[in-house]
Amino acid sequence: MRTVPREKGRKAIAQNKRARHDYDILDTYEAGLVLRGTEVKALRAGRASLVDGFAQISDGEIWLHNVHIPEYTEGTWTNHAPRRKRKMLLHRSEIEKLVGKTQEGGLTLVPLVLYWKDGRAKVEIALARGRKAYDKRHALADRDAAREISREMGRRVKGRYS
Repeated sequence: MRTVPREKGRKAIAQNKRARHDYDILDTYEAGLVLRGTEVKALRAGRASLVDGFAQISDGEIWLHNVHIPEYTEGTWTNHAPRRKRKMLLHRSEIEKLVGKTQEGGLTLVPLVLYWKDGRAKVEIALARGRKAYDKRHALADRDAAREISREMGRRVKGRYS
């Protein structure tokens, strides 16, 4: 009997780029996902969306809501619902820490990246605080200023003064 070598490394499936713009990321956690067979096959095809996703804690378990994994095209009556809630796998101590922090108020759990890690589906979730519109503009201005400073430093190092 021949065994197939397991995938190594990390391969991204979907990213939530909007989350870093809309939220201040305070801390990140890596969690496993409980998936059905057709969900795994759809993810292997590289199809998923984290845009409206969020995580919620209920009864000592963390659930991922509104993450869209489209139906598997070759699936039959066993196909999954695209936006069903999915259980996330974290250590008990991490869950208890997240329960305490989210109950403080103003903090939420947002998925950042959905990826394969050594053949298993993982999601990186962030403990985040929502930004106001003026905070978003301020963050963009800071990022632009830092980019301009690094460009100028590069020019000066290369001897091209402007």
